[in-house]
Amino acid sequence: MSVDHPCPPAETAAVPAVSVVVIVYNDASRLTTAVRSVLDQTLRAVEVVIVDDRSTDGSYDVAQRLAAAHPDRVRAFRLPENSGGCGAPRNHGIQQARGDYVLFLDSDDVLERNACRNMLEAAESTGADLVSGLCVRVHVDSRTGKEVKWYPWLYDRTRTLESISELPDLLVFDTLSTNKCYRRQFLLDEGLEFPVGIHYEDLLFSAQAYVAAQRITLIPNRVYEWRIVDKPAKSAAKSISNRRDEIANFTHRMEIHRRVDQLLADHGLLELKFAKDVKWLKHDLVLHLRELPFRDEAYRQEFAQIARTYLESIDRIAFDEIEPIHAICAYLLHEADWDNLLPAVDTLSNRDKISSPLVEHEGRVYWCAEHIEHDAFARHVLDVTELGYHTKPVEKMFLRNALTGYAETDGTVRLAGRITNPLGVIPSDARLSAQLEFYARRPGVRFQTFRFPVATVRHEGDAIAWEASADLAKGLRPLGIVDAVWDVRLHLAVAGEGEGAGTVRTTTRLTASEPELAQGHLPVRPRLTRLVADRIEPEVSSRGHLSFRLVPDKKANELVQRGVQGPTGRLAKTGYRKVKALRKELASGDTKLRVYHDVFSRLPVKKGLVVFESHLGRQYSDSPKAIYEEMRRQGLEFEAVWAYAGSPQGFPDDATLVRRWSLPYLKALAQAEYWVDNQSYPLKVTKRPETTYIQTWHGSALKRMGFDEPEWKLKSREEQAEQQRTLDRFDRFLIRSEHDVRTLARAFRLQERTLLRVGYPRNDALVQAKEHEEATGQRERGALAAEFGIPEDKQILLYAPTFRQRGGKRRFELPFDVERFADTFGDRYVLLVRSHYLNHVVLPPSVRGRVIDVTDYHDMTPLLVLADGLITDYSSVMFDYSLLDRPMFFFTYDYDEYVHEGRGTYFDLLERAPGPVVRTEDELHAVLDSLEEQKVKYAAPRERFVADFGEFDQGNAAQSIVDQFFSQWRRA
Repeated sequence: MSVDHPCPPAETAAVPAVSVVVIVYNDASRLTTAVRSVLDQTLRAVEVVIVDDRSTDGSYDVAQRLAAAHPDRVRAFRLPENSGGCGAPRNHGIQQARGDYVLFLDSDDVLERNACRNMLEAAESTGADLVSGLCVRVHVDSRTGKEVKWYPWLYDRTRTLESISELPDLLVFDTLSTNKCYRRQFLLDEGLEFPVGIHYEDLLFSAQAYVAAQRITLIPNRVYEWRIVDKPAKSAAKSISNRRDEIANFTHRMEIHRRVDQLLADHGLLELKFAKDVKWLKHDLVLHLRELPFRDEAYRQEFAQIARTYLESIDRIAFDEIEPIHAICAYLLHEADWDNLLPAVDTLSNRDKISSPLVEHEGRVYWCAEHIEHDAFARHVLDVTELGYHTKPVEKMFLRNALTGYAETDGTVRLAGRITNPLGVIPSDARLSAQLEFYARRPGVRFQTFRFPVATVRHEGDAIAWEASADLAKGLRPLGIVDAVWDVRLHLAVAGEGEGAGTVRTTTRLTASEPELAQGHLPVRPRLTRLVADRIEPEVSSRGHLSFRLVPDKKANELVQRGVQGPTGRLAKTGYRKVKALRKELASGDTKLRVYHDVFSRLPVKKGLVVFESHLGRQYSDSPKAIYEEMRRQGLEFEAVWAYAGSPQGFPDDATLVRRWSLPYLKALAQAEYWVDNQSYPLKVTKRPETTYIQTWHGSALKRMGFDEPEWKLKSREEQAEQQRTLDRFDRFLIRSEHDVRTLARAFRLQERTLLRVGYPRNDALVQAKEHEEATGQRERGALAAEFGIPEDKQILLYAPTFRQRGGKRRFELPFDVERFADTFGDRYVLLVRSHYLNHVVLPPSVRGRVIDVTDYHDMTPLLVLADGLITDYSSVMFDYSLLDRPMFFFTYDYDEYVHEGRGTYFDLLERAPGPVVRTEDELHAVLDSLEEQKVKYAAPRERFVADFGEFDQGNAAQSIVDQFFSQWRRA
């Protein structure tokens, strides 16, 4: 192959240390910037090798001028014909490079200023064949300067690998060739070249380099800026990776993956093949699956045929390493089950959407009924029980609403659709009604929405069918320009039968499941006259939802655009952005704190105002609730404010409810005479001297707290001082035993005058329940047992573990087989499961009625009173439940990890537990066999436990606090 090379280097030029190969094709406007980023490197011994892939736009002319301007540092080459990819120009660059090391740079990207120096120093100090640094995706058209680091966890520190097997994630995730520095002799000795005539060449080249390298060094330095244009001009050609509408794109990707697989197999790197398969399932395949709803039948069939062959090469164990919906889509694709696959892809693109009617089979919930009867692997993959769909009421479901009909007549659009009804959550006898709502996509301009009634809503098999007409020509009046895109949603109202039955509502988006269904245009009259738009046309959003776009008349639009882009338009847009920024600033936490301290704190304190809060506003519960209800019981005259986070449902009707962190919440805190809570009001909110803060706390301590925690001890002096300032806000801190004084009070560095030895108000009910049992000789379950549907002949066990943090996920997986538990003990016990309020648990339908999730029940105390026995681990609930003198069981399956690898404990639970401590599920089953036996066996340890940890809990804590602090508000 002959190559144009009109600018030969000077014979006397020094040999560079690094050669940067810059490839270009039809990118004349950006080439100079890329080359300048090399010439401006802090390492001067760097040359630029420009290779033009036979551009047609003058890119080579720019390259020649750069070479002429820097004859000792820049050389320019041009391939004789366009290769159609990055491989051929990069290979030619390797051949022409003179440096000891080689880097690759695309003409639309830049190198960080110190990239060459940092990578060269790392290579020479470690003897690495390959040095890799941090790549950053820079969104150049983002007004906020958005930047995203490329797999930053790989580059959190400098490290050298003797083999890629030491860090499989490097091969799996960082497949770029451009953020790396290669020893040139290494490339030549190994014969490493990019494949030509096929896209995704980086994947194969980087894999070959990783496998061949005798030593790889990673550095935490930023080296490469991958410049992203989020909104390219319509005339701009799509990048190769963004041409997912072309089946050839997927064909090339799969061919590259097959070659990488063969490479790994040839070198016996099967563990890397497995890791790569996992990534392919949850990344590469997903990218193309999301395109399927927009593609025609021919594309879908060819795509499935290519993917099916590759799926058969993947170890099925890899399906356990990915998200359930990813595995479901992969399986259904392999089976070519389009009826179930396309709805699954809808969920793939729209997190939490329930797109399938689901099926319950043998006590488990499955994505679909097909495949599960005779295929064990299908049952494994399609089992969605753990996702908890079956536990959600309809108002908390995000349901698929597939568009089935679209027609336009005289300015009116007629729509029809089918809403998924999973597991019949919408009863067949429910009364249904609905509305269509059109609203501007741009949040800042949603001045009004337009609603149209849905004429027909009915049950139709396992779905809700609907039909509606909307006269958009008359009924939709957008502003124009600023609200160009309008989305559509359907509000469905479900009313129960019978007197007193309530109505619940759920909102759906309209999924355009067939790409050619919604077509046409309707006339529209924007408020800014028809110059800005004269019609509205349907389009499908990137997530597959129906929307409409205002389309202007072409000639009129030219006039409008000149105005928009001119001085008046720029002034209007600048004003809008300033208003938007001001609104954002006013809603920010920093602004709210300034308002609290500079405005609200100057208002007078309101006598008789009490702000209550429990567990950061998540619940109406615990000791704040007990104090509040005692104040109401005594008929005190005061103004009560309760803070809530999320939904106000379940909070008292006879109090003012304020959302946590809202301005009314901060105003109430600033003016309150008393704060009462059990955890902490916002840390940066300063308490006024006139306000009394009663901190009830939420449990005695087994695990180390506060400044006794290793993590707290490692904080800087300033951080510790800041933390102490928040603790010093407490005017009173409730104590239930001297153990609390030795642990919590000391760990929080509280003064003796702060401590209030009265017990916990929340425990008054427990002490009183025990006294009632002793006086009458009988238990009274009350209304709660009936509410849960618990039969009289069943004893009740409560499982209440402590908080668990697993990889940032809130879902708590039960440490025992709940179905086995139900089958073993279901004839004797009903198990209530109460996970920590920061966790949640999902139970399978097979245990319905025998195991009940009570996590969402606000207050723990009634659950403790109801339970005949408690199963826990390290939760402080053990201290409270001991007051009832009932059997307790400690399932400490992770004791060594929790005690020795965690933050430590104040005492050895194994020595002082007032009940059996077990490590395995079999041991748990053995001790649960008889509650009466355990009650008698551990009577003495329970008595000692109460004496040690509950000495001040006498059943009158709430009354004592009311008498001490609020008695002046009693009515005369």
